[in-house]
Amino acid sequence: MGFTGFPDEAFLFYEGLEADNSKTYFARHKHLYEEAVRAPMLALTDDLAAEFGPAHLFRPYRDVRFSKDKAPYKTHQGAFVEAMPAIGLYVEIGAEGLFVAGGVYSTASDQVARYRAAVDEDLSGKPLESIADTLAGEGYELLGERLKTRPRGFADDHPRIELLRHRSLYAGRRFEPAEWVHTGQARERVERAWRRFGPLVEWLCTHVRGSELPRR
Repeated sequence: MGFTGFPDEAFLFYEGLEADNSKTYFARHKHLYEEAVRAPMLALTDDLAAEFGPAHLFRPYRDVRFSKDKAPYKTHQGAFVEAMPAIGLYVEIGAEGLFVAGGVYSTASDQVARYRAAVDEDLSGKPLESIADTLAGEGYELLGERLKTRPRGFADDHPRIELLRHRSLYAGRRFEPAEWVHTGQARERVERAWRRFGPLVEWLCTHVRGSELPRR
């Protein structure tokens, strides 16, 4: 079956999980996760695959090995369409609503170096500035890890200093729960946003690419 929206039970499930992030809660409500969260997300990404490519659905379990927070479950369900390693399109459902994003979420040192070199160069930096300005003007938020000060080797008055401060860069928008989320209009919202993120993803694939450093 095609995507018909996320039911109320999806948001209720995550509201409950935020209040009681335990194995007991998850086991007792696993049918809600499967039916109201995972199944609609699979249907949504299947519907979008013809245009954007197949998506990877993230597991609901958190990796708590190196975290002080030992809560075992994620309080959202995310899916990612990879254009290049760590670069692509993202959608997420949780108690706070629907979140869509596109860009690069995490970077290795070689990617940061390529990113800043491309931003610094007018021929490649000005197009990114135009893409960022367009997305911001359309109500998308420019997000990512950023330095509080200028990166070493760049002047404070560089025309693209705000972009240079980024170590990662993605655009996103969060939609609070509303009636349209329970209908096929949710797919249209994701589809529209992902299309708008296309130029940013393409720029990152061209100039940043996946990390070329050996894995540890």
